[in-house]
Amino acid sequence: MKPQASNSHDAADDLDALSVALVALQSRDDVRAFLLDLCTPAELEAMTGRWRVVPLLLQGIPYREIHSRTQVSVTTIGRVARTIDHGAGGYAAAIRHIEPELHPGGA
Repeated sequence: MKPQASNSHDAADDLDALSVALVALQSRDDVRAFLLDLCTPAELEAMTGRWRVVPLLLQGIPYREIHSRTQVSVTTIGRVARTIDHGAGGYAAAIRHIEPELHPGGA
């Protein structure tokens, strides 16, 4: 993201406003439509690629195998792994909320 000139908007406030908008959406279809409107195709590809590798990293699959399965770069996989370990906890929170979908039937 390009740095913005200092103005009356604080970046943290803007992120909070975006977070509120996402939380307000009531369905998967609404979130999908919002993301399609908000992001460029390249941004969506980058985000979905990062998200695609999270469960594989949590399963302990080696980076090269993840790359082979997903075509996400090893560099990006490493960045996601570092974020899982040292980030704000967002990946872990999302995984906790969708874990039943990842393992239907409690498997």
